[in-house]
Amino acid sequence: MNLIAIDIGNTNIKLAFFLDDNEQPLVSFSLAEDGVEERLSRQLADYWDQVPLVKSAKEPTKDGVIVVSSVNPDWTDRVRQICLDALGEKIKVIGQDVPLPIETSVDSPFEVGTDRLITAAAAFSVVEDAVVVADFGTAVTIDLVDETGVFVGGTISPGFDMSLGAMHEHTAKLPQVKMQKPSGVYGSNTAEAMRAGVYWAAVGLLETLCRKYAEQLGRWPHVILTGGAAALFKDDCDFVDSYVPDLAVRGIMIAYKKSIFEADDLEHLKDD
Repeated sequence: MNLIAIDIGNTNIKLAFFLDDNEQPLVSFSLAEDGVEERLSRQLADYWDQVPLVKSAKEPTKDGVIVVSSVNPDWTDRVRQICLDALGEKIKVIGQDVPLPIETSVDSPFEVGTDRLITAAAAFSVVEDAVVVADFGTAVTIDLVDETGVFVGGTISPGFDMSLGAMHEHTAKLPQVKMQKPSGVYGSNTAEAMRAGVYWAAVGLLETLCRKYAEQLGRWPHVILTGGAAALFKDDCDFVDSYVPDLAVRGIMIAYKKSIFEADDLEHLKDD
């Protein structure tokens, strides 16, 4: 299968190209950068040029698909238009054109961000047991999938930059600080104290929630860490089993494959 996976977040877009199911290096673009749409268009065109043609087609037809997971409706529309203009192709959006990839027990499955569901599906497909998926990006989501593969829910909290920004915006003297790994457990100046506060709060939040989830499960689950900010503090989380930075794009591939297999099963049932 040849697939371009596009993960649209609040601040970044990530692209992965699966040529014959083999994943190429992940490419990421910041939505805040000037000219991002032009660079995105060029990258998509480069990937699409590598997709082979369908041999049996009467007209030249690419043997590939573009699948999107998005938590940013405005950028979903922009990417849809870019693919039409640059490639002449329509995208498939998870939750709209592609079914949600995992069973849930939450109140409103379609209100859960598809980023959370695709990472949960990808994690369970590998672990095949209860798993915690902690995604540290603009926001922090720490979700639980039970041993039967059901997404049971999780937590949402501010990411590093959001937390630091809120402290600056809602106080008189705290400065605007960029996140980086603090030099120690406590800060010797205001900026370092702010960084240490949000850094160790993240480590503590993750460890506490994993313990709470374990109490409900009756055992400690496998813990997977992902997201753009996760690399910053993963080494201080010795309770984490795996760090998988590209879990979301893998989840997009899994979601699409699952939809194809389920559609084939339905066709076989009709034939029977």
